[in-house]
Amino acid sequence: MEKPLDYLQKIENHDWLIGYDSQEFQQIANELYLELTQLSIKKTPPKIILAEREPVRFLAGFIAACAAKCSVFLCNPDWGKDEWQQVFNLVQPDIVWGVANHCVQSPITHYPLPITDSIMIPTGGSSGKIKFAIHTWETLTASVQGFTAYFHLKTVNSFCVLPLYHVSGLMQFMRSFLTGGNLVISTFKEIEFRQKYNLNYLDYFISLVPTQLQRLLENPQLTQWLSQFETVLLGGAPAWEELLEKARFHNIRLAPTYGMTETASQIATLKPDEFLKGKMSSGKILPHAQITIHHLTGNINIQAKSLALGYYPQLWKNQDDFSVDDIGFLDEEGYLHISGRSSDKIITGGENIYPAEIEIAIRKTNLIIDVCVIGIPDKYWGQALTAIYIPKNSNTSTFEIQNQLKSLISNFKIPKYWISLPNLPRNAQGKINRQQVQEIAENFLKTK
Repeated sequence: MEKPLDYLQKIENHDWLIGYDSQEFQQIANELYLELTQLSIKKTPPKIILAEREPVRFLAGFIAACAAKCSVFLCNPDWGKDEWQQVFNLVQPDIVWGVANHCVQSPITHYPLPITDSIMIPTGGSSGKIKFAIHTWETLTASVQGFTAYFHLKTVNSFCVLPLYHVSGLMQFMRSFLTGGNLVISTFKEIEFRQKYNLNYLDYFISLVPTQLQRLLENPQLTQWLSQFETVLLGGAPAWEELLEKARFHNIRLAPTYGMTETASQIATLKPDEFLKGKMSSGKILPHAQITIHHLTGNINIQAKSLALGYYPQLWKNQDDFSVDDIGFLDEEGYLHISGRSSDKIITGGENIYPAEIEIAIRKTNLIIDVCVIGIPDKYWGQALTAIYIPKNSNTSTFEIQNQLKSLISNFKIPKYWISLPNLPRNAQGKINRQQVQEIAENFLKTK
């Protein structure tokens, strides 16, 4: 398998980094690689925290660290003090590249078996606690190979508006870098302000999370711009039916995907042509992965060449089979359908309820902008179903929403408490921070 430096040499005279200086990337990567190899001569390769804001320096640092067989920890420069303290306590880095928002102390303790030659990608899901999935150049390459085989591509051009420290942004770089394709790095704000690129978007993939797609579809000009892309990958969080229908109406070549940090992005994707014909699912499994579900509907087990080796600093004992919290099923044609998450299950009055079903029903009323359903501890019900939502109209009453829900779901599934907020806490990937929502709801109900 080719290594980072091999690919770096292949693109030496190729102006592939659109909007930035490709030669500057090459130069910085080579300089940092030489520095790291000199540091590694007499001791174990250093552990590097990579928190560069500037894309060229971030990507050059990433490639240099991989080429020098260092352990590199990809980090969000905008983490707060508590988050940085978590990271420094866990990582105990030798080198910090970029911005750490707050000065934190790293304790003088060492793991007996340092993990080297690894790529640590942060993940916290909705819990708020930062973990690092342990990947390698090989696992990320396997993900790219599965992607190109599935879409029958030799080169991949990517238009990236997601954070590079996150798997969803990093893998867009990896697909372009490993296949010799072009890469545009922008921000979502720049897109909203309609920054123009002189590109043939028919040759490009773009990845979005549902909340970004929703905002683009609210603007006719941006909707038209989005409809030019070859494929719009959609992942990071569950998409609601109304949003998917709107994208289909505007002929957006959407490709809903299923994947996670631990699998180096998607392992299932619905192809755009299938989506436009009305198919509703997370698509078929990519060739580098397998999914098994032991009951008709149940927890998803993943086997993949792109699977992480563990969470730093612990390697998983069984790296061939990863059981996740997601519940779903494979239909007769092999399409994956996601039903919800087992950890989100709410037991109220002896009934098992999955929030995703209730959230879909509430969205169908067209009376809300956003919603999150959780369970609040309750002496009588065990857990009381609670909806935290953003109303479309400040005059909308909860009675009005509840009345519409009666024709959509059973009475016991209609939330008992309703809390209206101006916004819901979501991260950059569009996932709701359920822990934060839970705290908001419990504090709100204590005052009632």
